[in-house]
Amino acid sequence: MLFDFAGFAQKAKVAEPEVFVKKCGELRCFLEEVNKKVNLTRITGKTDFELKHAADSLLLPIVFPELADRELKIADIGCGAGFPSLILALAFPHWQITAIDSIGKKVNFVRQAAEKLGLTNLTAIQGRAVELNRKAEFQKKFDLVTARAVAPSPKLFRETDKFPVKNGTWIFYKTPGQAAEELPELQKMNNICWEVSPEISLPGDAGTRLFVKGVRK
Repeated sequence: MLFDFAGFAQKAKVAEPEVFVKKCGELRCFLEEVNKKVNLTRITGKTDFELKHAADSLLLPIVFPELADRELKIADIGCGAGFPSLILALAFPHWQITAIDSIGKKVNFVRQAAEKLGLTNLTAIQGRAVELNRKAEFQKKFDLVTARAVAPSPKLFRETDKFPVKNGTWIFYKTPGQAAEELPELQKMNNICWEVSPEISLPGDAGTRLFVKGVRK
C-alpha cells in the first residue's frame, strides 16, 4: 500500500512536511540499527513505522488541531522508544517535550535519537511518573500530559495529577475498547471533567484510535 506520509503530516499541520518525512526516515533507520542490539520495538519496516508509529503519533494534532499553533510544554509518560515524543518533537519545534520512562535502554535511545536528529526541544528522563509526581520540579510544569499504549487512564491520571499547570490537560491515546472500559472509573473523579474524542481510523487499516481527555473543573 502506498501511504502519502507527507500529505498526512500536512493534515496534522506540520509546517514542513517533506523535511519532517525525511527526518522520520532518519529516525527509522537509527531505530532499526539500534533495535538489532537492543530490543525496543517489533515495528521497524518503513510502511509499518510510518503508519503504526509516526502517523499514530500525529493523530494528536489531527484530533486536536488547536494544539498545533500553541507553544506547549508536554510530558510524554512511558515514552518507550519515543512514540509519540520523538515524532511530535520533530513535527512541532515550538513544543517542549519531556519524555519519561522507567526503562533505561529506552530513555537512552530517545536521548541518542534526539541528539542525532538535532532535537533541542526534547528532554528524556528515566524515572517512574508516580515518583516524579512528588518532586517540586515536575509539579505544575506541563500544559499537557499524554501517554500512548502504556497504562489505564485512571492510573495515569493518579500518577501525574500534580504535573499540569492550573489549566493544563491530560490527553491519552486509547483504543475504543480501552476507553469504554476505563471511562466508568474516570467519571467517578469529581474534580476532573473527562471526555472521549470521536474515533479516527489510521490509513491502511492500521487500527482505530480515540483520545481520552481530562480537564480540571
